[in-house]
Amino acid sequence: GKSSLLNAITRQQVSIVAPDAGTTTDPVEKPMELLPLGPVLFIDTAGLDDVGALGELRVKKTLEAFDRTDLAILVAEGGQWGEFEEQILAELASRQTPVVVAFNKADLAEPPPDRLKALRARACPSVRTCAKEGQGLQELREALIAAAPEGFIENPAIVGDLVGPGELAVLVVPIDKAAPKGRLILPQVQAIRDLLDSDAMCLVVKERELRAGLARLVRPPKLVVTDSQAFLKVAADTPAEVPLTSFSILFSRFKGDLVAQVEGALAIDDLKAGDRVLIA
Repeated sequence: GKSSLLNAITRQQVSIVAPDAGTTTDPVEKPMELLPLGPVLFIDTAGLDDVGALGELRVKKTLEAFDRTDLAILVAEGGQWGEFEEQILAELASRQTPVVVAFNKADLAEPPPDRLKALRARACPSVRTCAKEGQGLQELREALIAAAPEGFIENPAIVGDLVGPGELAVLVVPIDKAAPKGRLILPQVQAIRDLLDSDAMCLVVKERELRAGLARLVRPPKLVVTDSQAFLKVAADTPAEVPLTSFSILFSRFKGDLVAQVEGALAIDDLKAGDRVLIA
């Protein structure tokens, strides 16, 4: 019932569904928005109870999917729980991966009371679902949000904390042949949304309109952000007292450790012939 449940959660026919076990062979991935977590990637894996040479390959791919799993849904049929489910639970526990147990096909059988009690003792949340009828899906979403690792919901700001409520940021967005027609690229959209969520304001201009845009302002903006390819042009038109950065630097800070990255870049000057560099 894993594939049926994934199709129900995403409201799309993502995975092939059949009454026979083992229908899912390779992991099937489906990106979607799960609020308030944001963008997530669901991975429908093959079962770990496959046998034979082909089964071993499927199990290997499933375990590889575990390596990049931040939150797991362990799907079991309502009235069934055995050594197989215990093995998966133990494997995920060894990786310190939070788990939500979904007892699917709950319209056919209820989960064993002793199993529910044992899961509660292990602080492992469980829900009853029926993918075919759409039952329990909201409860499953709520359980996933509650079980998500700390920091998943309260993501760090992209740019809003650098600008502040009521302040203005100018976003310089080059529009050339390389830009997608009719839309902005994702980092630009995310930066605009982050500013709005932070109660800040933003002015979006092309690089050749920056100077005119700044001249119309009553007071200087708190920050100017531009694309790396236009940095020299934008730097020449930005007053010296106004901080200037790029979308690339903002997202380096957002997704990684910007201080460590800067220290690493500065260390390049100290490299000598024959030094070894780890790229990980």
